Amino acid sequence: MVTIIGTEKRQTKDGNDFLVMVLQGEIEIAVSKETGKPYLTARKTSIPCTFDENTAKTLIGHKLPGGIERVDSKPYEFLVPSTGKKIKLSNTYQYSKTPATIMEVVG
Repeated sequence: MVTIIGTEKRQTKDGNDFLVMVLQGEIEIAVSKETGKPYLTARKTSIPCTFDENTAKTLIGHKLPGGIERVDSKPYEFLVPSTGKKIKLSNTYQYSKTPATIMEVVG
């Protein structure tokens, strides 16, 4: 399950405004590459919607079936908000109504 945790206004390259719903997946345990210690995290992504801003805001907290999957992407730089450090990534996350099971990903 994923939860709608917010809304954001975005703009297309031509300058047109649109609204997205911000989605958050289930809590996961990850292990730090630097320290080797576990920490809790949750995947986030956004998905465009056709709702007006007021309607979209009423949906915050609503749960949707599915999950958030990691997918490969063109490499890009990302600024880590908490540290201000720039890192290079080659993946992103997207909503999937029918997420892959762990066996499909690993196997």
